[in-house]
Amino acid sequence: MNVTIKEVAKLAGVSISTVSRTCTNHPKISEKTKEKVREAMKILGYEPNFQASNLASKNSKTIGIILPIAENFSYQNSFFLEVIHGVCQACIIENYMNTIISGNSEKELLKSIKSIINSGKVEGFILLYSKDNDPILEYLNKNNQIYTIIGKPSKNINNTIYIDNDNITAGKDATDYLIKLGHKKIGFLYNQGNRIFVQDRKAGYISSLLENNIEIKQEYCLEKNLALEKDTLELQELFLSEHSPTAIIALDDIIALLLEKILLNINKHVPKDLSIITFNNTLLTTLTNPQLTCIDINNYQLGLESALQIIRHIKDPNLLPTKIIVPHNIIERNSCKKFENN
Repeated sequence: MNVTIKEVAKLAGVSISTVSRTCTNHPKISEKTKEKVREAMKILGYEPNFQASNLASKNSKTIGIILPIAENFSYQNSFFLEVIHGVCQACIIENYMNTIISGNSEKELLKSIKSIINSGKVEGFILLYSKDNDPILEYLNKNNQIYTIIGKPSKNINNTIYIDNDNITAGKDATDYLIKLGHKKIGFLYNQGNRIFVQDRKAGYISSLLENNIEIKQEYCLEKNLALEKDTLELQELFLSEHSPTAIIALDDIIALLLEKILLNINKHVPKDLSIITFNNTLLTTLTNPQLTCIDINNYQLGLESALQIIRHIKDPNLLPTKIIVPHNIIERNSCKKFENN
């Protein structure tokens, strides 16, 4: 009976794609790993099928798109649709295909990724998120997989291909905009504080307050899960108090929409009682009344650039890791007004 590549991978303790890349002497595979694979091949008497190896490791021409785990509103956020649109357009240009990988937990997501890697059907991955201590990223690194991140990596930043906005400057620009309108009691409303872009936007918010000699109030740094009644009630209490902020920077469009709903429930109105500026500039920002002022982070361009870069590095593994910063700009609509202290 012929020995299969799967048996070699099992004996060597690596993925099928790693065996395939060893057969073609892929530079991304360490010499130590190559020796381990070659030893397993020798023990089993495996003769490489280079046609199969090429299919698995070089010519599948498929990119895996890894979504964050399904946390509350992730898949209702059209940010991901716009980014994926950009990825798909790049794949069409480069004659590549793509497949979406998702899961309801890290364990489930990791299981899907392992299965795809072992099948050898994907050449590289695009992660649509970045966060601290990510087991998905650790697994990809351990198994010598090529990937790019949309967002700034939490570590190994100089050795990672990534596409991002300057989120610190974006957070600062949003805060500066409100300060120029006369606001000093400005809140920052966010969730999932372990995400890198959240930390960066918050840092920009704080930087702007410091530069403008405005006191940083911890009660205005609002890390809330608006799907929880407890957090919703706490926000209502804040906006009904005499210490209520006059303006809010919302982390994204979904949070801004949920905030508007909370305000309506306590008979508060935008921008009369509270000015709101948000991020992403998806279709949702134009469907509200009033329409939302926002920081446009060019979602489509993030997706397009991420796919173009991963394909470049697949074609030439010797390229140095690339960092691309996609510009942002402010879209002024009707959710912010000048603050007048009556």
